[in-house]
Amino acid sequence: MTTILVTGGTGTLGRLVSERLRADGHEVRVLSRHAQPYAVDLRAGGSGLDVALGGVDTVVHCATSPRGGDEQAATNLIAAARRAGVGHLVYISIVGVDRVPLGYYRSKLAVERLVEESGLGWTVLRATQFHDLVVQVLQALAKAPVVLLPAGVSDQPVEVAEVAERLAELAGGAPAGRVADLGGPEVRTFESLARAYLGATGRRRTVVKVPLAGKAYQGFRRGGHLTPERAVGKGTFEEYLTERFGAGTDGRRG
Repeated sequence: MTTILVTGGTGTLGRLVSERLRADGHEVRVLSRHAQPYAVDLRAGGSGLDVALGGVDTVVHCATSPRGGDEQAATNLIAAARRAGVGHLVYISIVGVDRVPLGYYRSKLAVERLVEESGLGWTVLRATQFHDLVVQVLQALAKAPVVLLPAGVSDQPVEVAEVAERLAELAGGAPAGRVADLGGPEVRTFESLARAYLGATGRRRTVVKVPLAGKAYQGFRRGGHLTPERAVGKGTFEEYLTERFGAGTDGRRG
């Protein structure tokens, strides 16, 4: 049994990682801004971070914020992990952070570099977007009577529990460097995902595809965030919709 600290351990992914690690017999510490006894803001660091890392063998770094601060958080975490003699740092990143020039992706890529250069044993796993995130986006878009979608964009959503299982497996092993990406089972047009969501939630909306401008959009349109050769996930978007909303539909038309 090893002692493993999970940052962002109360979040969508971190909570499942923590549960899986405990089921595997590890002692798990959950670190987040509000979870006692290890309530720490990684962006601020401080003595609480050193206390949380005392005696820890492995860190699984799931904490992240699209609003910024990931690089400072990683810098503080790595410094404290060195002081504590942590042997293994596992980081979850996103497929395409080196191909899509989106601000949040650039930050994730920068954290990858910090992990690689940390002097610690490290493992980095990139995954495609979670089903949960796709639904969050579609929920926001479907508030209007017309759902405006970026034209020509596809996605490859993956079940978050499968990513958690893979992270727990990696955390229980030796440092492995950059491991193979984890992608969802299908590359789908965003329109087909939207129609599946609308059908599952009983919403009637007009769907309109809109071409956008900018390098980030072009990166998504080229599929820089996809990994069709690593479509190893099992859970489909329709299965997720059925479990979450109690209904499903085949949204592949269009």
